[in-house]
Amino acid sequence: MSATSIQKADIDNKLEREKNNLLNLHEALNKSNTNTHNMLTILQSFENRLMKLESTVEPVYNETEMLRRRQENIEKTMVTLDNVLGYYHVAKDVEEFIKEGPHNCGLEKYLSIMDRLVQAHNYFNKHNPTSLELTDVIRVYDDGKEALVIEFRTLLGRHCRPVPPVMILDMISTDEELPAADDIQLEHLPEKILTELSLISTWLFTNTKNTEYMKDYTRSRSSMLIKSLQGLKDHMKTSTGNSAISLFSMANSPAPSGKGKTPKDTPGRKSVRKMALITAFTKHISHSFKRKAATALMQSPFDPGHKRQGSHVELPKEEILDVEVDIYITELSALLKLIQSEAQLMSGIIADKHHRNVFDNIIQEGLDAVIKNGELLAGNAKKSIAKHDFINVLSVFPVLKHLRSIKPEFDFTLEGCATPTRAKLTSLLSTLGSTAAKALEEFAVSIKSDPEKASMPKDGTVHELTNRTIIFLEPLLDYADTAGAMLLLHGEQAAPSEAVDVKKSKLKLADYITKTLSALGLNLSIKAETYSDPTLRPVFMLNNYHYILKSLRRSGLLDLIHTWNKDVGQFYEDRINEQKKAYSESWSKVMHYITEVHEPISQQRIHALESSKEKLKDKERQNIKDKFSGFNKELEDILRIQKGYAIPDPELREHMKKDNKDFILPAYRMFLDKYKRLNFTKNPEKYVKYSIQDVADVVDKLFDMSA
Repeated sequence: MSATSIQKADIDNKLEREKNNLLNLHEALNKSNTNTHNMLTILQSFENRLMKLESTVEPVYNETEMLRRRQENIEKTMVTLDNVLGYYHVAKDVEEFIKEGPHNCGLEKYLSIMDRLVQAHNYFNKHNPTSLELTDVIRVYDDGKEALVIEFRTLLGRHCRPVPPVMILDMISTDEELPAADDIQLEHLPEKILTELSLISTWLFTNTKNTEYMKDYTRSRSSMLIKSLQGLKDHMKTSTGNSAISLFSMANSPAPSGKGKTPKDTPGRKSVRKMALITAFTKHISHSFKRKAATALMQSPFDPGHKRQGSHVELPKEEILDVEVDIYITELSALLKLIQSEAQLMSGIIADKHHRNVFDNIIQEGLDAVIKNGELLAGNAKKSIAKHDFINVLSVFPVLKHLRSIKPEFDFTLEGCATPTRAKLTSLLSTLGSTAAKALEEFAVSIKSDPEKASMPKDGTVHELTNRTIIFLEPLLDYADTAGAMLLLHGEQAAPSEAVDVKKSKLKLADYITKTLSALGLNLSIKAETYSDPTLRPVFMLNNYHYILKSLRRSGLLDLIHTWNKDVGQFYEDRINEQKKAYSESWSKVMHYITEVHEPISQQRIHALESSKEKLKDKERQNIKDKFSGFNKELEDILRIQKGYAIPDPELREHMKKDNKDFILPAYRMFLDKYKRLNFTKNPEKYVKYSIQDVADVVDKLFDMSA
């Protein structure tokens, strides 16, 4: 076969196959159409049946829903009816429980009963305000409300106690080696009582307009605050009289139960806590005695062998004043801690809305008492200023310093209180500040114009004015910031609205001390002129200058002064040297006889006499006798006069004696060596009365009245 025939045959075969496929496709399509028609028929039938079912079931469903709603309404109506019927009988049902009171009935149950009365009251008041049942409900409700107020008052009265003084002292202790004071949290009331008070106050605040319970709370807590402060004062005053017994009792007595909560103590921690109590209390008790001892040292610039001739006034009330100041400083800290604890306590009892008002009223009496004590302290200081009793005015400065340091914390605690309340501490601070500044100013004026010349020490020792000045100025170093700030705030260029810089404060105090010492020096110079003995004047000024400089160095005041004027120390050194030179002139008459200014015999003449054994002329002999006699007389006069002088400082006294020896002995040795070997008298013991050692012994007897 040809290729064409073969190709034609293949095409015919393919065509035949395609025809068969097309025929099969037509058959499948027809079958599918038949199935589709059958399915649509079935679905149409199913839809018709569903429509018939829905039309049959829907009325049944609607009727069932209506029945369910009716049932719910009936049940709600029954419940409401039961409640309403209960309102008509509630007064009678709960009256016995109300009469029993919350204490016997149980507070939670009592409050639930009161809630029922509130609901009945609201119902009748809305739906039947003229019903007799409302009258009964109001009567029982008022009784219950009054019982809650009484229970609130009773709980306060039964469980409130003043804070023990030992616990207050422990709270305000700031010893770094001891547990922090924040570890001590006051528990004014037991937890259960706090919970009950909170429940009662919350219910009363929510359901009534009664504020009587707040007044009860205010009165109770205010009274406890006052009693706590007074108990602390009494405890400290008593303890100052017998501090050893008090400390022993504190260390060995158990902590009051129910008044404070601390972490569980191990035996070691308990001992540390006892030591904390002792340390805190000792600080308050011993502070005044330390200051008294320091003052006593300053008031005695004389060694035991020298008693000054002049007046010295002791202040018998000073120790008492110091103790009162320490107590007041403790009282300020205690007030702060106590009002902080009161603010914390009331947060769970009094509604936030009334916090500030109630807190303000609670602290008023205690704050007023402390402010009054501070004003009394300022008033006493003003009286002391008027009497020129400036030493006692120093008590203002520790109070002022302490108040300034804790005032920011006071301001934070009193934030939100009434303006007059917040202004009280500011007013006290201003009063104390102006008093302190007035004291400083008046003291400077009194130094400048001190008229007392009749009280001049006869022995030329340190003047009482110098002593008082140093006693007054030395403690100011501990309060440099405070004293300087007061001078800036209340001085001639006062600027109360501006914050006072610490550096400026110290510079201002340094300026004040410098001016005061300058006024003192001028006054002493004037006083020195009243001495008829010209030699006593430099001795007097020397004693005073030396005492001032030594005191300034010992106390550290000189370093403070040098921040303002670096030449002050050198100024006193120069004045001391000047007075030493002026004093040395008192030896001029003695030195006149032995310095050979007018030689009775020349050195050549002496050599000639020794070599030729020639005798002295009568005139030469007499001149030598006059020299020795004059020296002896002047030396004895100096001993007689100057042994009555006083140089109280041992170091200065020995230094002055050494200067005298260095000044006199070399000249006397030369004089003695020159003439002692000459035969100028038949009675040498009459004229050569003093050896070199004898003259040294005479100098050693100077400035000593017992010699």
